[in-house]
Amino acid sequence: MEPGEIPLGQWLAAAAPGPGVLILDGVLVGEFRVLGRMAAELVGANDLLHPISQSEDELLGCDVTWRALVPSQLALLDGGFAGRIQPWPQIPRALLSRSGRRTRALNVQRAICAQPRLEVRLTLLLWHLASRWGKVEPGGLRLAIPLTHQLLGRLVGAERPSVSHALARLASAQIVTGQGDEWHLHGTLQSQVAAMLETERNHVTPLVADISSLMA
Repeated sequence: MEPGEIPLGQWLAAAAPGPGVLILDGVLVGEFRVLGRMAAELVGANDLLHPISQSEDELLGCDVTWRALVPSQLALLDGGFAGRIQPWPQIPRALLSRSGRRTRALNVQRAICAQPRLEVRLTLLLWHLASRWGKVEPGGLRLAIPLTHQLLGRLVGAERPSVSHALARLASAQIVTGQGDEWHLHGTLQSQVAAMLETERNHVTPLVADISSLMA
């Protein structure tokens, strides 16, 4: 599957009543629109996306679109698949654990979005993504997935112009450099956060520890 918009909603509907759609390879972005504002989520290999139907008592509508950021492969785990794996309960348990990992990643992203300073949100987000998709390079990590300023804004709850200005400041400070599909995170997460938030160290440390544990 080549990069671009994909009909994931249709595939999830076709998967019901099975476990859903399993990402075998690649990176997808889900974009969620409420009252004209958009938030985003990145998912990748081994993530399981469940079929979800709107609840009757749900008052607020949400439009969802999905795109493949890089060439990706998906597996449709439908009702037939669910029936075939019944003799092996360890398979549903393994799939459930993958759903739990996605929930944890979303909770970390939510905590990142609660940070008041945009430079801090962007730095934490990029380290959070690099814990999964980054590669070690001399002096830091390289994150080679296509992240536009607009997409970064949707991931951290900011407008594109503000993201561009914040990234320019981070590049000037040699904290984060790069653009497009290649980003470089210099030094360590702990040293970067300490430098930007020296006066707020006690508030940042728990989040730093939480994200650092994802990189272990």
